Amino acid sequence: MFTRIVASAVFAGAAAGLIAALLQLVFVQPVLLHAELYESGQLVHFGADPVSAIQDLGNFELMRNALSVLFTMLTYTGYALVIVSLMSIAADRGAMIDGRTGLLWGLAGFLAAHLAPAFSLPPEVPGVASADLDVRQYWWFATVASAGVAMWLIGFGKSWTAWGAAAVLLAAPHLIGAPQPDEFAGPVPPEIGALFAARALGVGFVAWALLGSFCGYFWSRNGES
Repeated sequence: MFTRIVASAVFAGAAAGLIAALLQLVFVQPVLLHAELYESGQLVHFGADPVSAIQDLGNFELMRNALSVLFTMLTYTGYALVIVSLMSIAADRGAMIDGRTGLLWGLAGFLAAHLAPAFSLPPEVPGVASADLDVRQYWWFATVASAGVAMWLIGFGKSWTAWGAAAVLLAAPHLIGAPQPDEFAGPVPPEIGALFAARALGVGFVAWALLGSFCGYFWSRNGES
């Protein structure tokens, strides 16, 4: 069982992580590099003269890109270990696990790890005002954990009590409130921040959908071998 979990997670995580990394390099990294020009002062947003929205960002650093791909693959392999472990528990309870049902697992993972925390604490570009990093991390982990439990209750709960508890878990972190800065300020144009948040969530959606499908596919295939 352990070998099956690890093998399925490694294949699924590496594949989904590679695709996610490539999408990030094409769609997300250029926005980050553009924001860094404002953070460093090379571009100024609040000036008398308008600034072009299209900038020559130069060539991406090869080493930076290679490390980004590697770390993204490792990160999604870690996510895959969690998903496949939960899939094994669900399979023992009679749930059907394959590539198609794995898609639902991936969408649930996206909601728990990306969409739920982003509802009150959206992805941020460099240079924007933000609350204390440690406090934000505590809130993020608590929100992801509560949303993850909620997804399990929605998927496998069999009573209104379980579904009601899931609704409470989903809403509680946002009713408590995410940590916010004392005041909003920053050199980065809001259009760049909005584009970054949209693309980060979009890439996350695609990556998690693929991750769930890959996890289900490799889990079912490894069971047949």
